[in-house]
Amino acid sequence: MAVPDKKLKVLFLCSANSCRSQMAEGWARALKRESIEAHSAGIAASALNPLAARVMAEAGAPIDS
Repeated sequence: MAVPDKKLKVLFLCSANSCRSQMAEGWARALKRESIEAHSAGIAASALNPLAARVMAEAGAPIDS
């Protein structure tokens, strides 16, 4: 019998999903990947923020994949 996924599902939401929620998702994945299934979203869709991607890569928590 398969064991059900016990990860906590978390959605980070901001108005455009253009920076804050992308970074929050990245930190959740980097710090608690084994226990949190993180996602980000926004009211209006946008592309990955290049500055957020750069800062997160410098911090060791890349969000570009």
